[in-house]
Amino acid sequence: MGVSGGGVERVNPGHLAPPTGFSHAVRAAPGTLVFLAGQTALDGAGRIVGDGIVEQFERALTNLLDVAAASGAGPSDLAKLTVFAVDVADYRRHAREIGRVWKRLAGGDYPAMAVIGATRLWDETALVEIEGIAVVR
Repeated sequence: MGVSGGGVERVNPGHLAPPTGFSHAVRAAPGTLVFLAGQTALDGAGRIVGDGIVEQFERALTNLLDVAAASGAGPSDLAKLTVFAVDVADYRRHAREIGRVWKRLAGGDYPAMAVIGATRLWDETALVEIEGIAVVR
């Protein structure tokens, strides 16, 4: 277990398999919950950018972090993320690259996370969408 910024504590019991790229649970300290809507790789003109899953993940995460910041939350305040991917096998094939993107943009703390396979997303050319919950004091 460990506390890190923004009023959230990562909970990773030692008797479970060590999590890689996520936390088993995140306990929120008293604070304000911020619900972050799903973000895809949309640019400012409303076009999906990025040819592959890694590029689209980077843009979607950047968009999510921008929305979080506008709400007063930083990367360490993220308690829960859900990643929707139209091709989970492709996501898994690129997991190391996606992990490097995460560390560069959000740091070494991981929220509780899930990757869910989706038939398609709202934006038909989107390969990934990320939504989340942050806790700010």
